[in-house]
Amino acid sequence: MAAAEGLRLLLAGDVMLGRGVDQVLPHPGDPRLFEDHARSAEDYVRLAERASGAIARPLAFDAPWGAAPAALARHPVDLRLVNLETAVTRRGRPAPKGINYRMTPENLAALAAFDVDAVSLANNHVLDWGEAGLLDTLDALAGAGIAVAGAGRGRAEAEAPAVLARPDGGRLLVFAAALPSSGVPSSWAAGRDRPGVAWLEDLAPATLDAFARRVAAARRADDTVVASLHWGPNWGYEVTAEERAFAHGLIERAVVDLVHGHSSHHPRAVELHRGKPILYGAGDLLNDYEGIAGAEAYRGDLVLLYRVTLADAGHRCTAVDLLPFRVRRFTLTRPDEADLVWLERRLNRECGRFGGRVVRGGDDRFELRWG
Repeated sequence: MAAAEGLRLLLAGDVMLGRGVDQVLPHPGDPRLFEDHARSAEDYVRLAERASGAIARPLAFDAPWGAAPAALARHPVDLRLVNLETAVTRRGRPAPKGINYRMTPENLAALAAFDVDAVSLANNHVLDWGEAGLLDTLDALAGAGIAVAGAGRGRAEAEAPAVLARPDGGRLLVFAAALPSSGVPSSWAAGRDRPGVAWLEDLAPATLDAFARRVAAARRADDTVVASLHWGPNWGYEVTAEERAFAHGLIERAVVDLVHGHSSHHPRAVELHRGKPILYGAGDLLNDYEGIAGAEAYRGDLVLLYRVTLADAGHRCTAVDLLPFRVRRFTLTRPDEADLVWLERRLNRECGRFGGRVVRGGDDRFELRWG
């Protein structure tokens, strides 16, 4: 990391490597499902193949990332953070919630192949297979050398930040938490000696104060701090007044340098507040939803990687680059011109509400600008 350039972070929203994706990787797990409309993960493979063509099996561990490594070779990053929305386990009983995601531990090599440094586990699927599934997930990630935020064997571990070494010798702290608005029940909250997630009851000022105290207790003067929040519904662009006030409060009172929101299946707005970026909803990056009808207006097949550069002593944002892809056959592919035009217009509409605009850069890249 060149001191003049700053810290280059790569962020993405939900990465779901279970169910259908797990079936096409080298070590597919038990395909049985307990859903109203599907009894086998193979059903989701067939839906994708019906929409986009046959998937050659097995996919190599690096195959799902498709065009992304080449894009990142052109636009290098220092650290990579995603929300892993999949239990990594063979054990456990399916939680009675209708949809349960899991992947086999051997297939976690697919995540490692993308050089992910840390994951948030504070989401509405990490306990899909109960506490046993969560414990297996924690063990698998530790074995892969991937740091974890937002879940743990007890409350202290769940609320502790993931600590990553910056290339300049400093630290990046990632605090993660889930909210009820994303479908995470209070019963999933970690207890003193009970595995679970870091859970926020609401977006009230008292909740913000408690989060700020947690950051203050761990933060050193030169640390860079990310707050990774699983909040809001799967579909829709609305940013509520409560979400915006909480995000601003994280920056103003908790001294957070970047707010990484996720849960929405498509990108939501990005705002710059006091020089710090707020991703209200990073959207999905990879899943097995290809071919599922009902939400075509949101173009959930069009996904983004966010490359954020934070520079100077105040860790202010100097650049936000958006790298677009289209998910086809469970793989990130380069979007065509019509896709890019659609994304540019939609991103301008949403970011424009907060004073931002999107400019087309080279290599099918978007640049976010303000002012």
